[in-house]
Amino acid sequence: MTTLSKKVCLLGDFAVGKTSLTRRFVYDRFDDKYISTIGVKVSRKTVAISSDHGVVELTMMLWDLAGSEEFNQVRASYMRGAAGAVLVCDITRPKTLAHLKSYAQDVLSSSPNTQLILAVNKCDLAEQQTLTPDQIETTATDLGVPYYLTSAKVGDEVEALFRHLGRLLVA
Repeated sequence: MTTLSKKVCLLGDFAVGKTSLTRRFVYDRFDDKYISTIGVKVSRKTVAISSDHGVVELTMMLWDLAGSEEFNQVRASYMRGAAGAVLVCDITRPKTLAHLKSYAQDVLSSSPNTQLILAVNKCDLAEQQTLTPDQIETTATDLGVPYYLTSAKVGDEVEALFRHLGRLLVA
């Protein structure tokens, strides 16, 4: 069995759920308390991914990057060497979707071959949803990326999102 280790950055505005998505994927847990990430927090999870060359044991090094403006300068150095990135927005805050284009540009300028995937998070808050399906579809199409409607709180589509990214990373 082939083993690989790949760096994956989670990018998006503050409080979109980057840390919660990471925690749900790595530990299958959710915590309602919001604690702002300062700088970067690195977690890892190893998953078996089927590829054309058989099964690959992929260790995803998940870099959960702070979403606030004051970290813009250091964010570029954290993104260097990323093989993949999860662009995260909050279904209840349309501006967080609009900002993903600049996060995508940032990561691609430091690591041009980065595989991107979009997580439209907090889908458990459907009654508060302000993003339209058209807005989501248009952004994903513009960026040329697949997207998932996720909920770190209840776990919806989190595993599927990271496994899809994993397949992109080993292809």
